[in-house]
Amino acid sequence: MSGGTRARTAVVAGATSAAGIALTRRLVADGLAVVAVGSHAGRLDAAFGALDGVDRQACDLADEAAALALADRVRADHGGADALFHLVGGWRGGKGITTQTTEDYDFLHRSVFMTLFTTSRAFYDQLAERGGRLAAVSATAAAAPTAANASYAAVKASVDAWMLAVADGFARDGTTAAATAVVVKALVDDALREQHPERTFPGYTHVDDLAAILAGLPGAPAAEVNGTRIDAVRG
Repeated sequence: MSGGTRARTAVVAGATSAAGIALTRRLVADGLAVVAVGSHAGRLDAAFGALDGVDRQACDLADEAAALALADRVRADHGGADALFHLVGGWRGGKGITTQTTEDYDFLHRSVFMTLFTTSRAFYDQLAERGGRLAAVSATAAAAPTAANASYAAVKASVDAWMLAVADGFARDGTTAAATAVVVKALVDDALREQHPERTFPGYTHVDDLAAILAGLPGAPAAEVNGTRIDAVRG
């Protein structure tokens, strides 16, 4: 990662999700400056208003111009990004192939893939310059799709392909940056467990466990994590 005394800066996209909150808190505890990005300023304030070391940025990450402007602000205010963690998600499903609607696919494509597409391109040069880390959350559904989750699985497969392509770009450019996908079945947090005490959530990954995996990527050698898919399925 970058040298000198400048604090390392991580950008967390989808910061107000349960996973985003867990990761942001973990990164701050590890001494990183965090740019917490979400679509709603009020939710960002509620989640991080009392947490030092967090730069709250409301941004429509599926908008290319907005993502580029965000990257410019991060470079101007923090010197650049040392990590970009993409935790923007969403879920839509159906009962079979014919119930997969265009509206649901468009929602998933915009929320899950386009936000990754725009942000990874906007921050690519900063990550390459600093030997940074790009990480996104993939899903077991990408490798084992069903008729019921076909649209979601197709979009997550796009995430996997894009991350491999970015990893190839980092390697071909001769950088020490790395792109990594972390694979989960689904995520769970304490609030969800409390809401459904009757459920065991088999295979689900706790958001704190995901945060620990992601927070460890900046310290891992690029050769070990670039272009990899880390299995975070539990149980």
